[in-house]
Amino acid sequence: MNQKYHIKHLSFHKGQSLRSIAKETRHDFRTVKKYAEETDFNLKTKPKRGRPSKLDPVKPIIDAWLTEDLNRPVKQRHSATRIYKRLCNEHGDIFNASERTVRAYVAARKKELYGEKEGFLPLEHPPGEAQVDFGEIVMIEQGKQVKGYELVLSLPYSNAGYPQVFRGQNQECLLTGLKEIFEHLEHVPRVIWFDNLSAAVAGIGEQGKRKLVEQFYRFALHYGFKAQFCNPGKGHEKGHVENKVGYSRRNFFVPEPVFDDIEVFNHGLFDVAEKDHQRKHYSKGTEIAELLLEDKVAMLPLPTKPFDIGRTEKLVANKYGKVRYDGNIYSASPQVAGKEIYIKLGAHQVDILNEQYQPIVRHKRLYGQGQEIMDWLPYLSTLAKRPNALKYTGFYHELPDPWQEYLSYLDYAEKKKSLHLLVRMITESDMDTATICLLETMDSGKADADSILLSYRRLTEPSFNDFLPLISAGINSPAIYTPDLTCYDVFLKAGEHK
Repeated sequence: MNQKYHIKHLSFHKGQSLRSIAKETRHDFRTVKKYAEETDFNLKTKPKRGRPSKLDPVKPIIDAWLTEDLNRPVKQRHSATRIYKRLCNEHGDIFNASERTVRAYVAARKKELYGEKEGFLPLEHPPGEAQVDFGEIVMIEQGKQVKGYELVLSLPYSNAGYPQVFRGQNQECLLTGLKEIFEHLEHVPRVIWFDNLSAAVAGIGEQGKRKLVEQFYRFALHYGFKAQFCNPGKGHEKGHVENKVGYSRRNFFVPEPVFDDIEVFNHGLFDVAEKDHQRKHYSKGTEIAELLLEDKVAMLPLPTKPFDIGRTEKLVANKYGKVRYDGNIYSASPQVAGKEIYIKLGAHQVDILNEQYQPIVRHKRLYGQGQEIMDWLPYLSTLAKRPNALKYTGFYHELPDPWQEYLSYLDYAEKKKSLHLLVRMITESDMDTATICLLETMDSGKADADSILLSYRRLTEPSFNDFLPLISAGINSPAIYTPDLTCYDVFLKAGEHK
């Protein structure tokens, strides 16, 4: 094509004669004349000849053998020579072609079925292969409506599917969902098809070669599956899972799912999926659950050791001992203020670690922007040992206003006692509960640690009220109680007969 362009350029743009062009390019004069005068450079295709091939009678047999090979180890798959010999021995009545013809056909079919060309999906879905995709949903978590995502792994052969829900589409969500599904199946699909999601693919190089994210690469190696990726912009190449995402959204998440603990909810989704597998396959007439058994036979065994999911990044804590990550703030400890610490990211939690990778605190992972989560225990445990230093810490001004006001008027002994009580309450419950107890106690006219503890026990231990009757006038005012001693009369009467 470059020579055609050169000849056309010399003739049309430079006005050289055809003979001078032929002399310069060393092409035949007639060839130069043909290209110089050609005006139509559209791609021309010749219709295929209708002559039948000698392989036509055995092509379905060859295709079946090659498809079966997808579930065999590489070293036990058919070579072209082996296929030729089997055709001669087993189908000599209908086979009459050369080994060279067989080799050419087998080479072409192998490229289509399981060659290295990425982005090609076989027309027939063999058992043991899976597809994965995310889909957006709305859910209600701890009483709040939030945007979520369903991660769905589908098995095209059996039409089985397993959803798991997350607050994001990040790397940890992807790997956690896959790991949970693998452990439920007790097997790992041999091949898994993905879109070019950033949680797995760091970039696409020459000839479509993917550069994988390190943790995803190690995850795939650990579980042994082969990761295949669709061509950019060709999401339809994994159409089965895209349909399954829609099916799961309509059947499992309408109306919006409501839960307090996302991990408990995800565990329950496996029961929902298995119940759904009791229906018939849309075309095979067999229950999905039965076909799923065939899927599992073709899968890989689950590794004995699970993969530890979590990215670790180094951060510097601010003067309050807090760190910022992805637009949100997580508390650590006043002892690490201004120091380098580490954050280990999971799908649902983050762990804050010190310089020696020892855990400081665990938080729920925040999704969105501008949020802050606080674990008061590391701060209050430190301050309870030095109560007089409380006002001189920047942390003091971050306490809820009622606690700031209450602690500011206490003497050393009562302040120390109240701080230790506050540590106990937030260890067993949370700061909101501790603040409610403080406000109730102050409303009753009391303002000491023992009274706050009484309010706390009343609020958190329902059975405690059985041992401490209260009157409506005040939460700490005991009711008048007269014991009934008549039950002892029987002993007195027994003594009179002696």
